[in-house]
Amino acid sequence: MKMIYTKTKGLQDTELHYCPGCSHGIVHKLIGEVMEELNIIDDTIAVCPVGCSVFAGNYFACDTIEAAHGRAPAVATGIKRTHPNQPVFTYQGDGDLASIGAAEIVHAAMRGEKFTTIFINNGIYGMTGGQMAPTTLIGQRATTAPQGRCKELHGEPMRVSEMLATLGGLVYAERVCVTDVPNINKAKKALKKAFTKQLNNEGFTFVEVLCACPTNWGMTTLAANEWVKTNMAEYYPLGVIKEVTA
Repeated sequence: MKMIYTKTKGLQDTELHYCPGCSHGIVHKLIGEVMEELNIIDDTIAVCPVGCSVFAGNYFACDTIEAAHGRAPAVATGIKRTHPNQPVFTYQGDGDLASIGAAEIVHAAMRGEKFTTIFINNGIYGMTGGQMAPTTLIGQRATTAPQGRCKELHGEPMRVSEMLATLGGLVYAERVCVTDVPNINKAKKALKKAFTKQLNNEGFTFVEVLCACPTNWGMTTLAANEWVKTNMAEYYPLGVIKEVTA
């Protein structure tokens, strides 16, 4: 019988700890498939964040290291400069990357560090109970903004991809989502392009993934995925934000 599907070798046989409906598992799967297809599992080094994906090192089949909160780009810089021929990526949420780690990601992109960052944007702090993040939408409720984010009090949500795209060291930035099969396929292509550009030594690459957090949003999985498409994607438009061709 012809094999039509098998689990990627890029993930370990470990049960995920994520909440039902969380998008992290889908993104993990795509990263594992990309590493396998590019034949880089054994060479890749991942830097895991503080956040819901703090245990990502238990899932990826490549080498991993844990960074302090927000400092994954700084750790990845040291790793990549020490091991320039090995693929390196950071996997970070919006609280980790866009809040406490804002300086690290900006300066890594500015310098054109030759690693890849995968940015999970679910508009909230997931692990610590649903606090407002820099990416929380106007009107979106959080435990620290029970009436919803207010522009006058909290400012407008941060469009990280567009901000980093202004920096010369960034050669590729794309925003995707994983709400349905067509978008999952697009997300995988974006991840593969980001890793390929890194392997070609082109510069810093960045993939932002709009994700659902049904638990902290207080929604069903279906409603949360629909909310990503109708609300998040309106403020955070999908597609290539910047691409520098060699």
